[in-house]
Amino acid sequence: MNQDAFDRFSDAPVSRLIGFKVAHGSQEDRELGRAIVELDVDERFHNPMGRVHGGILSALADAATGIAFGRTLDAGQDFSTVDLQIQYMRPVKSRQLIAKAWVKQRGLRIGFVECEIRDSRDRLIASASCTCTTIDL
Repeated sequence: MNQDAFDRFSDAPVSRLIGFKVAHGSQEDRELGRAIVELDVDERFHNPMGRVHGGILSALADAATGIAFGRTLDAGQDFSTVDLQIQYMRPVKSRQLIAKAWVKQRGLRIGFVECEIRDSRDRLIASASCTCTTIDL
């Protein structure tokens, strides 16, 4: 994982714990607030029904949206997620998941971020949206 000064959110301890792989962010990704986060899922992530637990998908969406928003921050700023909404479209057992997130609208303090999680066959697994707030350090 590459970690530029503006991309400090890509290498969070939770990313290492769960196994998120964050795509390197370009200058354009910073300007537009975009992120791609991948996760290879298998039975370690299953719920009692033998499918990937919704909390794992939510954590993946939260990571992708947070990184996308975090990339838009200036030095001396941090952020917090205010809310996260997720819709589960289809179950998954084991596959590579790709979460693509982008800032839909950003103001001085509040930003709205969208995310789609797809599998390696490009099937929509989940869709999420979140609201983030900027914090001056």
